Amino acid sequence: MITVDERGSITSIEAASPDERLPETHPGAVFLPGLVDTHVHYPQTRVKGSASGPLLDWLKATVFPEEAKFADDDYAAAVALEFSAAMIAQGTTTASIYGSPHPAATDILFATLARLGLRAQLGLTLMDRGAPPENLLAAGPALAACEGLIERWHGHDDDRLRFCVTPRFALSCTPQLLRGAADLACAHGLSLQTHLAENDAELRATAAAFPDAADYLEVYESHGLVGERSLFAHCIHLSERNWDRLAERRACVAHCPDSNFFLGSGVMPLQAATSRGVRVGLGTDVGAGRTFSLRRVAARAYDAALLRGAPVTPEALLWLATRGGAEALGLDDRIGLLEPGFDADLCAVDLPTSSRRDPFDALLFNLDAGPVRATYVRGRRLLVDA
Repeated sequence: MITVDERGSITSIEAASPDERLPETHPGAVFLPGLVDTHVHYPQTRVKGSASGPLLDWLKATVFPEEAKFADDDYAAAVALEFSAAMIAQGTTTASIYGSPHPAATDILFATLARLGLRAQLGLTLMDRGAPPENLLAAGPALAACEGLIERWHGHDDDRLRFCVTPRFALSCTPQLLRGAADLACAHGLSLQTHLAENDAELRATAAAFPDAADYLEVYESHGLVGERSLFAHCIHLSERNWDRLAERRACVAHCPDSNFFLGSGVMPLQAATSRGVRVGLGTDVGAGRTFSLRRVAARAYDAALLRGAPVTPEALLWLATRGGAEALGLDDRIGLLEPGFDADLCAVDLPTSSRRDPFDALLFNLDAGPVRATYVRGRRLLVDA
């Protein structure tokens, strides 16, 4: 029996007596801490699983045309509801989200998350070059729009929603915008998220665009974007020294194995991060990722670790999908554990009787079993209305 106070914090966890009358029960289900998605793209919801080539080709053929549609507020609102519903259905209670390049669409998603009860950090996706004009916003107007979104949403509902500074990646931002993003994060004490070392062609293009930088990571370092509140997605093609530098700066990593496989980008060396104490969470990376299910992403992470010759246990993967994600997002004082004093962010997952001898295997590797029965944030069951 999990007891929750008025604020939504867990006050006790204990066995219920046989005659206990409980307001909500889920017989046959197991309760987990809410799943934490550390890397997902809201405006790619409707192109999930679209196979149109490796990263840079895929962006041009699939992503940029779709993201341009978010200039239409009605379209943005419809997708915001679909996106939120998909996370709730998979037991995701918290996410680090890339918004649209369009300020109004990003505001719409904030409003949807606020109404439905999800926990998130979210930012306007910053782009002032490297894409069609309808996807771009110059540095000045973009940073001004971020200021407006920060004022409106950062810290909303006792910090359930946060603004996160979100330069898409180095190739999409001029040096002026990268420096402005770093200054914005510093001025407001905000988290920052971007992509790093995902694809070989991306690395070559970044080296050409920033010839004074010794490597990809130095591009971000030289613009003030690497620190303990920085979250880097993918991190596939990094040297040992790169990993040392990430550890030294206490930066975090979003591991996205499903999208890495789907775009043929490569396999991130998870052990390189964990052996150095780098905080790591799992990311679905929808829409290159093919699923909103972090349990399926954990299964892909198992496969990726095997390919790297460094196996990882299902228990460790479930930790990355919950507590590890909370640590990567700086929320480990509130979520990621089912213990008194933590917020009651949790999900109830069906566990077939035949699988109960190996519950971790059943939860992560039996991809056809165990749907999520209910998802809660602060003890409130999340439901999607039309």
